[in-house]
Amino acid sequence: MCGIIGYVGADEVVPVLLDGLRRLEYRGYDSAGMAVMGADEIGILRAAGKLKNLEQKAYHEPLHGTAGVGHTRWATHGAPTEANAHPQTDAEGLVAVVHNGIVENYVSLRKELQEAGVDLQSDTDTELIAQLLGREKGTLTERVLGILPRLEGQYAVVAVYRTEPDVVVAFRNGPPLVVGFGEGENMVASDITALLHRTRRVVFLENGDVAEVRADSVRILDPSGLEVERPVETLDWDAARVEKGGYRHFMLKEIFEQPDAIRNTVLAYLDAERRGVNLDGLGFSAEELSGLRRVHLVACGTSWHACLVGKFVIEELTGLPTEVDYASEYRYRQPLIGGDVLVVGVTQSGETADTLAAMEMAREGGALLATVCNSRGSSSWRLATSRMLTQAGPEIGVASTKAFTTQLVALVLMALALRSVRGLTDATDVELVAELQRLPLAVEQALAIDPELYRDGTEMLADATDSLYLGRGILYPIALEGALKLKEISYLHAEGYPAGEMKHGPIALLQEGFPVVAVAPEGATREKLIGNLMEVRARGAAVLAVSDGDAGGLDHVADLVLPVPRVHPLLQPVVAVVPLQLLAYHVAVELGNDVDQPRNLAKSVTVE
Repeated sequence: MCGIIGYVGADEVVPVLLDGLRRLEYRGYDSAGMAVMGADEIGILRAAGKLKNLEQKAYHEPLHGTAGVGHTRWATHGAPTEANAHPQTDAEGLVAVVHNGIVENYVSLRKELQEAGVDLQSDTDTELIAQLLGREKGTLTERVLGILPRLEGQYAVVAVYRTEPDVVVAFRNGPPLVVGFGEGENMVASDITALLHRTRRVVFLENGDVAEVRADSVRILDPSGLEVERPVETLDWDAARVEKGGYRHFMLKEIFEQPDAIRNTVLAYLDAERRGVNLDGLGFSAEELSGLRRVHLVACGTSWHACLVGKFVIEELTGLPTEVDYASEYRYRQPLIGGDVLVVGVTQSGETADTLAAMEMAREGGALLATVCNSRGSSSWRLATSRMLTQAGPEIGVASTKAFTTQLVALVLMALALRSVRGLTDATDVELVAELQRLPLAVEQALAIDPELYRDGTEMLADATDSLYLGRGILYPIALEGALKLKEISYLHAEGYPAGEMKHGPIALLQEGFPVVAVAPEGATREKLIGNLMEVRARGAAVLAVSDGDAGGLDHVADLVLPVPRVHPLLQPVVAVVPLQLLAYHVAVELGNDVDQPRNLAKSVTVE
């Protein structure tokens, strides 16, 4: 959830750290800090609030050195104050530490240190790591190896030691850390976006790894101190893709990148003739899947909404019973899993803690394990047997857009692959593959809606404190996603609901002018949905509808219609969500909110 950057090289480290932290701002944070290795001391700067506060401190209190670490913190233990910001140090100022995650034995360690006479200066669990390191003996790497058995929980830690000014040591158990290899310099970060502008050659650290990073070398050890090899990967992400490129916000840029992201995802998994799905590209083995009887989709947040759509698609195309679970609940409910179950962890970052824990449990239960993620080499990527990489590229805005639509496309491709393995292929597959290849054009058309319509929709929602989003069937999850997007970036309350269930509670909210957003393209349940909207209008509520083709029966029940092109029914969610993304964006801008970094949210939730 937080951001970590470490550097050892020839350049002045402060600009490098600040630039890396700037590229990590999207992950969410409430304070920032850095530690710089000086000639005979570790210089520390920390500030509460936004990164600009730290930048101002760095300007007025300049630090010089060519090695150091930086951090953006999202508060867990202790309020977001300067005292609780990272880096944290030991009592003697020998060690400085930045840390993502949670030390679960925080209470017992804190009590132990206080009883030993240590005067703790913060409320953080991170300071406990620094104090433990300061009380060990030997080099920094030896000290790290010495305290590892004492830490419980999930953590990614990067540390520096006063008497070793040319070394940064990183270690992890849970949250991600990646080492970047440069020319005469090496780096470590919590996210590849902090490294892309300097290198694309990286190593993803495994749980338990300890990396000793110097300007000219990197040594990786296991928890026992034995040296281990990790594969060096060359990333295919271009540094330019993490710039705004003339757009006002990253979120808006990423919304408009969806046609290309969808096109790239589709083409990555089609066969040479582009008439079917390439099973090899999906990583599936027909033998492994021959005895498959059920599918479990596990995810969190927006990815969970993608899974709800995936359930409709997989069941319709394959006949396989498909369950959808919040990963945070799945891991605790003792689900029935075994060799006849395919468990798919869907995660944009590949590092979502609850999703990884659910996947681990599924693997231990003998299930076939797959992932749909947007980060090659991530934890879910390395954990799964079968992998689908969405081709969205870096997504910087905290509120997910292009990662979501590429997940929807990936789940359709996965369903087609499962359908092929089960011997169900027929003309339906050819039609759907052709529709998938036309889908980017349809999304481009959805993006070309008259801006005047958004002005009217923005006014309708921005002036209200609550709103209701309705949908039916495969579009009900899109109503949930539309409501979530509005909540995330506008801070206005919105609730997504199956339209047929409206009478069982939400109808009590309706009154004059109450905004109701309906996802209402053509389909088997559209007339039912129009009936629900008639009930809405009868109570004076205002209706905004998303519809394909001719508005038809909606003109007498909707105050405003946002048009989208007509596509295959199983692909309707992809185009229907686009106006809802833009609507949420325009409302948030109208209210003056920080669209890319909404309050209290983080891009990748790496702790429970």
